[in-house]
Order: sequence, then C-alpha cells, then structure tokens
Amino acid sequence: MNQPKIKRKIGRYEVGRTIGEGTFAKVKFARNSENGEPVAIKILDKDKVLKNKMAEQIRREIATMKLIKHPNVVRLYEVMASKTKIFIVLEFVTGGELFDKIVNDGRMREDEARKYFQQLINAVDYCHSRGVFHRDLKPENLLLDVAGNLKVSDFGLSALSQQVRDDGLLHTTCGTPNYVAPEVLNDRGYDGETADLWSCGVILFVLLAGYLPFDDPNLMNLYKKISSAEFTCPPWLSFGAMKLIARILDPNPMNRITIAEILEDEWFKKGYKPPVFDEKEDVNLDDVEAVFKDSEEYHVKEKKEEHPTAMNAFELISMSRGLNLGNLFDAEPGFKRETRFTSRRPANEIINKIEQAAKPLGFDVHKKNYKMRLENLKAGRKGNLNISTEVFQVAPSLHMVEVRKAKGDTLEFHKFYKNLSTSLEDVVWKTEEEMQEMK
Repeated sequence: MNQPKIKRKIGRYEVGRTIGEGTFAKVKFARNSENGEPVAIKILDKDKVLKNKMAEQIRREIATMKLIKHPNVVRLYEVMASKTKIFIVLEFVTGGELFDKIVNDGRMREDEARKYFQQLINAVDYCHSRGVFHRDLKPENLLLDVAGNLKVSDFGLSALSQQVRDDGLLHTTCGTPNYVAPEVLNDRGYDGETADLWSCGVILFVLLAGYLPFDDPNLMNLYKKISSAEFTCPPWLSFGAMKLIARILDPNPMNRITIAEILEDEWFKKGYKPPVFDEKEDVNLDDVEAVFKDSEEYHVKEKKEEHPTAMNAFELISMSRGLNLGNLFDAEPGFKRETRFTSRRPANEIINKIEQAAKPLGFDVHKKNYKMRLENLKAGRKGNLNISTEVFQVAPSLHMVEVRKAKGDTLEFHKFYKNLSTSLEDVVWKTEEEMQEMK
C-alpha cells in the first residue's frame, strides 16, 4: 500500500476521516506526525462559540479537562485554534462504543455489567469532585479500550451550550430524552451531579436488561414515565441490583442515592477494585489561553488537499471494532450507525452513483470534494435523518466508502442503507467467491 497523502494537516497532526458529529462539533481521526500516536480531534466553530456566548465556559471546561487524568475518562491532550476553528486533541480509543456491545451481544451478566458500572461511577465521581458534569451520559458516550475497559468520552465537553445561572443550577434541557433525569425535563433548574447519577442508573438498567427502562414513541408519554419513574425491572435481575436501580431512579433528586452511598452498596462492592493512577504530572494551561487570543501569532496552520484521503494499514485496522478486520467489509450493517463498502470504481463515479441513488429516496444532497451530506427533507421519528458519506483511497485502484448516520433515527438509517445498497450493486466490489455465489 502506498504512503498516505495528507488530505489535511492541523499543526503537527495529520487529519483523516470523521468519526463523530454533533450540533457544535465534528470529531476527526488524526495522527501525531512527530511520534505516530493516533488521536481524535474535536473541531468547534469559533463563530458558533462566540454567538452562543460559550467562550468563557469552554475555556473553563477545557482547562478543567486538561487536569483530569483518570483511567476511565478519555484524556484531553492539548487545544489549538485557527482563525475560524478550535481544535481539542483527545485520546483515541479503539474498542468501539458500549452501545454497540449491547446491541450486538444483548444484555450482560451481572458480573460484567457491574464491572462497567463500577468504572462508570469511578469516572463520574472523580469528575464531579472537580466540578465537571457530563449532562449527556448514555452508552454511545461510553467507549471501550482495547483491553475492554470503559472510557467516558465528552466529559465536560458534550454540553458546551449549557449555562449555570445565579441560583447555581443548570437550566437547559439537554441530553438524550431516554437517559435524562425528571428534574432536567421540568425546566426549573437542576443539579448536574444528581442528574448525571440518574443517567448512570438508566445505563445500569440497560446493561442488565438489554432494553430501556423508559421508552415511548410519544415524547409526552415518555416524559410522563420518566417524571413518575414508571418502570419495571425484569425478573432475572437479582434483588441487590433491583434495589440499587430503584434507589438511583428516584424521581425526587433530593431523595436519590448519592455516589458515596453507592460506593457502600453491597451489590456494587462485589469484586470492586478502586482505580490506581498517578495525577502528579505537571499540566501546562498556556494553550488554553492562546486559543481565545485573536492573534495570528497563536493560530495553528491548516493545510488541505482535494483528493480522496489515502488510508494506511493502521487506519484501516482502527476503523474495525476490536481490531478485527473481518468487520470492515460486512455486507450487512446490522444495527450499527455506520457501515462501509469497497469499490474499484473511480471516486467521482462513486460519489455520482450515491447522489443518483439518494435523491429518489427524498434526500437533499450536499457535496464537498469527496464527502457528501444527505439530508432527508421529511422529518422522521427523531427529526430529519442526516447521513454523511466519505470516499477513502485504500490502494491506487481501490476505494473504501463510509456511510454514517450523522443525525436522526438509527432504524431509519438501516432502512435507507438497504435501499442504497440495492441501487449500488454494480459499484460495490465483490470477491471472486461472491461472484460465483451470485451465479
């Protein structure tokens, strides 16, 4: 395989594919060109930050996150800025999301679920002790490293638009509805610590049951169920697990169990190992201040090339969950929110074929170089379905195409992908064995 051409470089980092998207940010895979270390770079738009009066809070959050060095929290290495963007360099975690593990493997045994829950509580407790609250805890924000240890991502960075008012409470409803605490929904202000703990309780329920405690296609009915803590534990749960979940999912935050009490709970304590780590490393916060100085002196240089991003073997492996290359070119996407296929066709032809297939399905198409954003004009269960696609060069005559849900309902994405794959049968590269099977 040829050496990759750098499509984009930010300072010393060679930037690759998009691995996540949100309202205010996009996350890219990158590599430190000085030592080869893989990282994730979160990219924020400066104009949006300033328009939403978020600059001071982001400065505070980033400075705090740089001080947080916990084995179960994704590390923040450094921050940089250009004239228009803020770049947050984060630890790159290769084991996939806990969400995918639940979807693919189903509910967990209590010992396994307890291990992940213990690591989650360790991370949440540590960050709360430093005044950092997540506000969007859910399995999609819980990553697994190559050893299967839990890593909380976006801690302190997921809810950048939130503001604490004079009463010391947060007032913006945020997060994924199924995991949000009742006090967040009632719009009278809430404490970030107890709200995070509720989300931890929902996560524990999902790990043990394999489904959500609160779910309803009607949003108002869902809010009613959450507000009254209307849920039933499945019969296979032990009494200790049921009791702990009931104490966490108390709709009254004043009566909800605290983390200190969870650490003393008999079910929680079984096999518990406190995290061992060293926090003594010196931390330089100069880069945090430089990000907000409007001077060319402090701006990082960006370089771009308009070619499909070339991909080396390491990046190819890192795109596969658990470093298993067999997962890279699955014909069926399963229940994932992204999928990939390979093609021997030219990159421009692949882009045009996707556009021709998407438009009849009701999608508005936005193209930029070898990336596309498809937006369904008709709102679905969770708003308009947005899909991102990107073409990568794996070898001179072989491209890999990533199709990823950027926004909307996951099941609607799978329905779209099935329709799309039918339209692209002549584009997808097949092995000789697959060609023989089709005869």
